[in-house]
Amino acid sequence: MNIRQINEEYSVSGQITVEELDEIKALGFKSIVCHRPDGEDFGQPDFAVIAKRAEELGLKIKHVPVGPMGVTPDAVADMVDALEEFERPMLGYCRSGARSTATYEHALRQRG
Repeated sequence: MNIRQINEEYSVSGQITVEELDEIKALGFKSIVCHRPDGEDFGQPDFAVIAKRAEELGLKIKHVPVGPMGVTPDAVADMVDALEEFERPMLGYCRSGARSTATYEHALRQRG
């Protein structure tokens, strides 16, 4: 797991595993947003599997998939909702962290 801090409220990572969720919680994260569509790569854990364990740990989690179309207005709106509803610090993840960063930046601009 390679977590990169964007600012005090938001960090990004590549794909996380169920086993890493305990460490994510121990690092102080309060919420997670997944920007990766299910089935993007062979062997990638489904969002539902990650979400189940995250919720067991008391982490808020939301699926805001960003696929081949790039960051869509719907993805930005869903990310704005997550930023307004979830406690921070928040971790966004996708394959490399790039989509999580881009979606966050778009959401910040929309929030003003």
